[in-house]
Formats: sequence, structure tokens, C-alpha cells
Amino acid sequence: MDAKRLNLDSGAQCYREQARPEPAPTLVLLHGISSGAGSWAKLAAHLPGYRLLAWDAPGYGDSQALAKEAPSAADYAERLEAWLAGLGIERCVLVGHSLGAMMAGAALAAYPNRLAGVVLADPAQGYGDADAAKRDEVYRSRWTQLEAQGHGAYARARAPRLLREGADPADIARVEAEMGKLQVAGFAQAGWMLANDQLGDYLAATPAVPTLVVCGDEDRITPPEDARALASRLGLPYRDIPRAGHASYIDAPATFAAALDDFARPLLGAAAAPEIS
Repeated sequence: MDAKRLNLDSGAQCYREQARPEPAPTLVLLHGISSGAGSWAKLAAHLPGYRLLAWDAPGYGDSQALAKEAPSAADYAERLEAWLAGLGIERCVLVGHSLGAMMAGAALAAYPNRLAGVVLADPAQGYGDADAAKRDEVYRSRWTQLEAQGHGAYARARAPRLLREGADPADIARVEAEMGKLQVAGFAQAGWMLANDQLGDYLAATPAVPTLVVCGDEDRITPPEDARALASRLGLPYRDIPRAGHASYIDAPATFAAALDDFARPLLGAAAAPEIS
């Protein structure tokens, strides 16, 4: 996936793109709180029929951080909308992983006309209804450790938990590499959003836009039972990703790609089937 940059009124928005020689249906990929655009590279090989756009969220990589020190998911969705408009993306399927699912939910609530469908993958649901002490604990639980431990130690301790037990060492290294790019200020903003907002506020009823929930069946961060409960509460379809932890699209990219293709193909038009290996 090629690294690119788009200058918006709110600042630089950086992303990676896997383009196609002919016009192709578009999947937009939103990473989680401890990750970045580069984390989707392994998945990209299994989605040959799609144009893939993976952003570095505001405050990640070289993307300009949001102006608000204490942003909500709606603030990230506003940047997302400006980026997609700037790229001329009229319709896409939006895939939000973990914290990215909260951003995707906010985009669904505010800008449904640009979305043919939404996938909430291993969704973080937020702590906005928790008491003040819990919200403060969640807010400080990541970026303060990164600041105190440094990127190397933090990544070595944290990365294995995002994958299944016995994960491929190359996949652990991939997760560590993305953690090594974290910016403390952007990480702290994202932590604030996780602690003080909640997905349910944006999905108060069954979404009008087709929406799918998927989750790795070995996810230790956002457990599958929570994802299933979310899907059941909203009347949404649910799909397990077998032998996959929280970063299910890294642990099981072929299965994850098949789930995306099954969902997106009828919404966006014909696309080549994913490569299953």
C-alpha cells in the first residue's frame, strides 16, 4: 500500500492506498487505538478487487491532530468526512476496527449518505457511561505507560495481547512496528475519546445503512461475547473470525477478507473474490 497525504483545511491527513488500474469499489479502513495505517498491509493482499484506503487517524503518523484536546468520536468522523470528500469518494464501505469502530459509528450517524455499508470489527464500545474514576483510569491507562516506558518496551509488552495465543512472530512484529510509530499526544486524544464517549450513543437504533459486526473468537481486548451482544441489541448480523485475536485482520486475513467481500460485494457491485490461502 502506497503512503499518501492530502492537505485539508484542518491540516494534513495521511493515509495508505492500494489502488487498482480500473475503477474499483472502495473499502475505507480505520485502525484501532494502538495501531496505524500500515497494519492493514497483510489484509490488502486478500482483497484484489477493491480500492483500499487506510488512514492514519488524526494525531497518528504524520496526520495533523484534531484541534480539540478532548475530542469525541464525532470529531474524528468530521475529519473522516472531509478526507473522503477531498478524495472524491462518493460511496464506500467503511471498516472500523476497535476504536475505529466508534469513529465509524459516529460517521454512520452523521454522514450516512456517503456510506454503502459499515463493518464494526472487534468493536470498542467506549466508557462514556462509566463513573468518573473509571473514565480517568481508562484515559490514563495507555499513553502514560507509553510515555513512561518508551515505545520499545511498551510495544513488546502490549503487542502479543492484540493477537491470538501462539500468534505468528511476524504478526507480533507487525503490531509492534505500528506501536513504535505512536505519537503520545495523538494517543492521549484517542484515549480521551475511548474513555469519555461510547458507541451506543451513535447507534441508538438499528442503523439505516447495512452494518455488520465481526470479531475474532480469541479476542482478549474486546471479547466476542460483547460484540455478539452489541449485534443482538441492534438486530445486526454477526460473524466470527476463527483463530483470531483482537487484531483479527492480522491473525486471519483471508477469513477477514472473505467476510468483508461477502458483505461489501452486493453493496458496491461486483469485485474479484478474495484470495483464500
